[in-house]
Amino acid sequence: MTLCVTASCAFDYNSGKIRVGFYIEKSLLEKNDAMLIPANARSRNEFVNAAIRWYIGYLAAKDTVQILPVAITSSVSGAVQSSENRIARLLFKLAVEMSMMMNVVAAGADVDDIRLARLRGKCVDNVKRSIGAINFDEVLRFQRGE
Repeated sequence: MTLCVTASCAFDYNSGKIRVGFYIEKSLLEKNDAMLIPANARSRNEFVNAAIRWYIGYLAAKDTVQILPVAITSSVSGAVQSSENRIARLLFKLAVEMSMMMNVVAAGADVDDIRLARLRGKCVDNVKRSIGAINFDEVLRFQRGE
């Protein structure tokens, strides 16, 4: 390690880093130390460097409009991913229940291929018209011929 030492700082030619001394409020240093793990920082130095980089970027942006979209996008992305996972699990459970119901009904039903094809077409039309909100009462009246 080659150091160039002056009265106020030391420069490490190998890493390109300068050692400087500065005063910091005790409470601020305590907060820094408390946030090392959440910030995924290995040292005070790493934390302070990251904080300075962020603040310089914040000031260089001249307004927070350019910084907020990243935070909002990250937050919304997490919420969407969580909802997507929940919907996927619910759809899987629904598909299992539908499969069980279809097997039970098919075991006791005597429906030929032509009638089954017509029923599928009618069901597709019903779902399109009702935007997926199928009413059992209406289906029952249809099956009774009412």
